[in-house]
Amino acid sequence: MQLLKFKPTGYRLENVKTGRIFDDAGWALGDPQCSDPTLIRAVYENTMFTPRNDLKGLYRYAEWMPVRRILKHSCAPVTYKSKGLAKYLGLSNLYITFSGYNPKLGAKMMTCSFKETEAYSVCARMDRREKRTLVVQSAGNTARAFAQVCSDNDIPVVICIPEDNKHDLWFHRKLNRCVKLVAVPHGCDYYDAITLGEKLAQDPGYFLEGGAKNIARRDGMGTTILSFVEKAGRIPDAYFQAVGSGTGAIAAWENAERLAADGRFGENKMRVYVSQNTPFTLLYDSWKAHSRQLAAITPELGRRQAEVILAKVLSNRKPPYSIAGGLFDVLESSKGDVYLASNDDIMYWLLQFRNLEGYDLLPAACVAVASLSQAVERGDVDKDELIMLNCTGGGTLASMARGYNLKEPDLVLSPDLPAEEIIQKITNLF
Repeated sequence: MQLLKFKPTGYRLENVKTGRIFDDAGWALGDPQCSDPTLIRAVYENTMFTPRNDLKGLYRYAEWMPVRRILKHSCAPVTYKSKGLAKYLGLSNLYITFSGYNPKLGAKMMTCSFKETEAYSVCARMDRREKRTLVVQSAGNTARAFAQVCSDNDIPVVICIPEDNKHDLWFHRKLNRCVKLVAVPHGCDYYDAITLGEKLAQDPGYFLEGGAKNIARRDGMGTTILSFVEKAGRIPDAYFQAVGSGTGAIAAWENAERLAADGRFGENKMRVYVSQNTPFTLLYDSWKAHSRQLAAITPELGRRQAEVILAKVLSNRKPPYSIAGGLFDVLESSKGDVYLASNDDIMYWLLQFRNLEGYDLLPAACVAVASLSQAVERGDVDKDELIMLNCTGGGTLASMARGYNLKEPDLVLSPDLPAEEIIQKITNLF
């Protein structure tokens, strides 16, 4: 019955670079009147942060999500004040925003990933009468989240993923036939999966989800900071998150700006601190050079680096860094910084976090914890500051393992194949 009563969220779009306000034609990923590289943002009719107690799960934040409908089985991020980790690091106001599976915390994302926040927002932006098939490109967690959400809600989707990351394709329910998983071969990376999806989307029967350019993806991810503010009462002084593309950090900054404009949650003085898993350090290298342009990296080097990191989801060779409104602008505006964490750091904090907080994190979230520890050691944060640690995935090992099965890709295709051949082979899957 919720579905029948829901009124689509009212919003317009803003060109970040020029400030032009315009209407959404349905699935806008950019400003049709601007050829310069720039993100667009949603400008919501409701400028006040208004959680909806009449809606369940993630859709509690529907007033600041560009959604047309409500989908089944969504869950919102959970924020709580840390005791164990906070004491260990000597912090008095550390809050952890957790997006994963831990029923004791009230966190019930069955894919154990905050990528569910993207999937439930993006798919709810789609018109229910859409006849084309959605195309999603992923390094792993996004694939699992979109596959589960689309399966549960009968939404046709093709998900492109590196075959080397297929261990991330575990599910607690058998997938609906509307979901097709297509991999690029061993040795290929996320960028190759992006290339495959782009070739598929040349056919009018398919359309790209859009990644960071999709306002629904960013505003779904931005619900993490809305969860934080509901709990802590104001915008944090410092924000920590591990990143592959940086889209989650961009989303957090955009919602911090909205919250500041609301006026009830303080000014937006939030410093954005992001981190990467060495040796894949593209964003770190670019930022430390203080260059808007991405550092040079060859496909071969990028693939080799992606192979050896534990947090494989943090290996995007095409992140929204340089684009207007992208990660460079967020780091610059927020006076933020980029940290690094090694595979050894990940293993150390995986064990420490379990001992201190009582549950497990996925490798990418351990990178964020490591960066917070480094920031404390360097004096980049004060012990009394209000700090948000965005732990973007995890759960207890037992709950993650129980009842889950790996799903093999439906097809493995080289991204170097002609678009026509890719389109034909994937279309034959349906």
